[in-house]
Amino acid sequence: MKVTVITSSPRKRGTTSVLVEEFIRGAKEAGHDIFRFDAAFEKLAPCMACNFCRTNNAQCAQKDSMEKLNPELLGADCIVFITPLYYFGMSAQLKLTMDRFYANSPALKGNGKKTMLLAAAHDDEDWAIQPLADHYKTIVRYMNWDDRGILLATGCGSRSDIEKTDFPARAFKMGKDLT
Repeated sequence: MKVTVITSSPRKRGTTSVLVEEFIRGAKEAGHDIFRFDAAFEKLAPCMACNFCRTNNAQCAQKDSMEKLNPELLGADCIVFITPLYYFGMSAQLKLTMDRFYANSPALKGNGKKTMLLAAAHDDEDWAIQPLADHYKTIVRYMNWDDRGILLATGCGSRSDIEKTDFPARAFKMGKDLT
């Protein structure tokens, strides 16, 4: 299976990096082909709502790192979103990337892609991370994709915090069990 993993934390060794590493390790062990896109370290501009893509065969007027991601999105069997919780939602880096799906929305929508969300939050209260999960579920519903799992690592404010939990093992299992 071709899996596109989109990470979005600007911290290279933060809490979500543990989830990324373990998910990918499990997925590779299961024989999946992984493409990793680190949105926080790519050159990306926000969608300008110019609709250039609608009259130019899904090509965006902006020439940036989406040119690298778009073919991987279109060819992926599964798209995995990994983000820290920022003010009750996904990081700006992930939101920016997802907004740019617009150019390929007709090709991405309703094609049976599988998706997953892995997120980490300093807060340990479920209500704090629930809006992120709800937003993800709304996107999955709109795109008519197949949600294959959500991992919400609460109470993980630092890398050492998350390493003391079962969240890394759960991320590994999500990757390993992906079908």
